Formats: sequence, C-alpha cells, structure tokens
Amino acid sequence: MWNWLKAAEAAEVIFYGIMVGLVLAEVVLRFVFKVAKDNVILEYVDSGMVAIMLALVIRTFAVQAFKIPSGSMENTLLIGDHLLVNKFLYGTKIPFTDKTILRLRDPKHGDIIVFQYPEDPSKDFIKRCVGVPGDVIEVKEKKLYVNGQAQEETYVVHHDLQVIPPEVKNPRDYFGPVTVSADAYFMMGDNRDFSKDSRFWGFLPRKMIKGKAWVVYWPIDRWRIIK
Repeated sequence: MWNWLKAAEAAEVIFYGIMVGLVLAEVVLRFVFKVAKDNVILEYVDSGMVAIMLALVIRTFAVQAFKIPSGSMENTLLIGDHLLVNKFLYGTKIPFTDKTILRLRDPKHGDIIVFQYPEDPSKDFIKRCVGVPGDVIEVKEKKLYVNGQAQEETYVVHHDLQVIPPEVKNPRDYFGPVTVSADAYFMMGDNRDFSKDSRFWGFLPRKMIKGKAWVVYWPIDRWRIIK
C-alpha cells in the first residue's frame, strides 16, 4: 500500500530538488550553451525559478508545514497529523534576528502554538497557550487554575488516574503558583499526564514562537481548521 504520509514528507525534499535543478539549468543554458535570453526554454526555467522563490517567501513569512511528532496534544491533534502553521498572525520574523514586524495580535489563551523548544531550539514543539504575561498559573490535583480561577478545559484528557502528591516534587499534578513573566507564555499539552511542557521547562519566550496552528491538511479525513 502506498504510504501517503511518507509521500507528504517527501514533497518538501522534491520542492527543493526542483529549485536546485532549475538553478543548474539556468547556469548551463546561459553560460555553457550561451542560450539567448529570449529563448523559450530559458523563459520557462526563469518562470519556474520565480514560482519557486515566491513559494519560499510564503514558507518563510506566511505559512509552514508541521507534523505532529508525539501524543502530547491528544486527542486534539494526533501523531502523524500534518498541519499548516500561520506564521504572520503574531508578526513576521525578520530572518536572522529575533525581531518581528506586522504583528496582528499577541498569543492568547487557548491558542495552539508551534515554537522552538527552549531546551533545544533545533526542535519544534506544539502546545496550547494557557497563560499570558502577568497570569498566575497553578495546578492542583491535575486541575489548572489561572488567576485563581479553575479552568474548564473540555479538550484536556487524563490517561493516568494516579495523582502525584506535591511532596514528590514532580510538577505534573501540583505546580506553582507562578506568575508568567513579561514577553513570555505558559504552555501545556492537552494530553496533560503525558506532556513535557512549561511545568517542566518553564516559560516560553515570545521570540521562540513560530506561529499558530491553522489547518490539519493530512490525513484527509481529519482535515479541519484548528480552533
């Protein structure tokens, strides 16, 4: 049986391969065969390069694909789900800097966000924002409290009935209270008992945010806009 998930993963490799091929074709046609600029083949190559460059700009500044690597967001998002990530909602990041421009809004409670893992920026994580700057976050007996108010989180699942007592010093079921620092966010997975999140590694700096999860596009039977 054809593995459509592997095919989707290979698409990006093919994309970059086409771009490299077009660049090489341009070089060979222009400088090896000395083809005139108005040659029809060269025009097709140039058009293809423009299309690829536009796609790269969109990927860099607007939309990026992401694959769910773990079960920390079950049952909202499942392992193997392929997403599109909105990269411009929270501001377009200027390449090679931590600065953003054209910020439409800041992250808010309930947003599902893709970000660089603070303990290893080479990895991307995805979690739900449960705390914004100034919020007081506390977990008691697995229940999340924000500014002293118990949160009704219909999307959260608990697969472990055991409650780890506070004296064990494991932050999973008892945590805080802590106040979210300026320009940072508190992130938690929906699969609350099996999520390595801000309870374990702390606040998420805003500069490490990549974008908001937007659409599940694969598998096709799970296609939907993420809210």
